[in-house]
Amino acid sequence: MQTDYRNREKRRRAAWIAFLILPPLAIMLTFVVWPLLSALSAAFYRWDGMAQGDFIGLKNFADVLFGEHFAALTWRAFRHNLFVFFALFVVQNSVGFLLAWFIYREPFGFRFHRIAIFMPVILSTVLVGFLWKLFLDPNFGLVNQLLDMAGLGGLRQPWLGQETTALPALVLANAWHWIGFPALVYLAGMQRIPREILEAAKLDGCTGWQILTRVVWPLVTPSTTITLTLLFIGAFNWFELPYIMAGLDGSPYGSTDVLGLYFYRTAFGNQTAGIQDFGHGNALAVLMFLFIAVFATIITQYLRRREVAL
Repeated sequence: MQTDYRNREKRRRAAWIAFLILPPLAIMLTFVVWPLLSALSAAFYRWDGMAQGDFIGLKNFADVLFGEHFAALTWRAFRHNLFVFFALFVVQNSVGFLLAWFIYREPFGFRFHRIAIFMPVILSTVLVGFLWKLFLDPNFGLVNQLLDMAGLGGLRQPWLGQETTALPALVLANAWHWIGFPALVYLAGMQRIPREILEAAKLDGCTGWQILTRVVWPLVTPSTTITLTLLFIGAFNWFELPYIMAGLDGSPYGSTDVLGLYFYRTAFGNQTAGIQDFGHGNALAVLMFLFIAVFATIITQYLRRREVAL
């Protein structure tokens, strides 16, 4: 009798575990693993529009990286993604950290500041892109009007219309949209620091800057691991904002072209890229996935070794 009861409990536990594991595993295989394997498989074939041709091995990968018609565009888009990553690291993550420190010290109206900083994060990228296209309009845009009001009218620019300012303008719009996220993550990390540690640093004569750089910054390294890894993935998957604000060709003259736009044009075609080319498009997508997966893992492992346990 006791043995039957134990067997029923074991079967019930096994059924419960299977119920918890099998549905997410099926979703993972259907929507993540299968598309990845399909893209990888398609990259090894020649494609004529949507028609799959002969098996050509690694030729699509070689063309994308070194081919006469693809390499220049690939490496130009890659350089733009690199610029976006480092620019966002300075503008978005660094300023987010300073804003978190500002709110953490609970100045007057800090609850309002916390909501105001995070508010843009909940807006859709389409809305943000449209708003910033209006802000950056060379004739009636808010940015140029503010420069005029500040007596800096000589700095007026057609921000999205010239090669030197178009990509930095997109970075600025993206930072405005997402700066609340790293600020919130860093603020959560700062709130985990015991007050006694900060009080001890003050008693030892540390200045505010020394406390920030030598005490707070090392202790919020787990937050840095999260924000920097997500920033790296986001910067090299960048697509929506450049597409909305600069178009699929990365105008002007390709100065805002990034890997996401280049992949889309190559795989699905447009007026400048020509017909659909699934082979080279999938090869580019696979290379992007491998680059992001490998370097995101390296960054995560490196930062985790530097984390300080509280």
